[in-house]
Amino acid sequence: MSIQARLFDALKASMTARDTSRTATLRMIKSAIGYAQIEKKLDPLPDPDVLAVLQKEAKKRKDAADEFERGGRAELAANERAELKIIEEFLPANLTPDELEALVRAAIAESQATSRKDMGTVMKIAQSKAAGRADGKSISALVARLLP
Repeated sequence: MSIQARLFDALKASMTARDTSRTATLRMIKSAIGYAQIEKKLDPLPDPDVLAVLQKEAKKRKDAADEFERGGRAELAANERAELKIIEEFLPANLTPDELEALVRAAIAESQATSRKDMGTVMKIAQSKAAGRADGKSISALVARLLP
């Protein structure tokens, strides 16, 4: 079952259960996917593109929650974190630090990188292998640490 189909089934279930906050979040995700479909002129959107939309929405929620906490708005931060939790249900499990390091080392070996000048090539390979299971910031930090 595709991610999009799972998302729509969850939306139907939340509407039936009259869970208003979950329904609102799932409708927001559905809307974001709809915009991506229009932009890419694809119907239905392939799973990698749906994952990209979900990751973008998750990042928005993380950033917003952090900003609300810095601004002393704990109730709004909690709301953003609740939305983030719902979005994360549809994202694949994150890689452990050891798995991520093994993936980056494999990308370095595959690209035959020898210095930080090759960081872009390694990043491209590592991000394609991670496929939504690690964020770009953590991959970038690890690549920078492992390349001489």
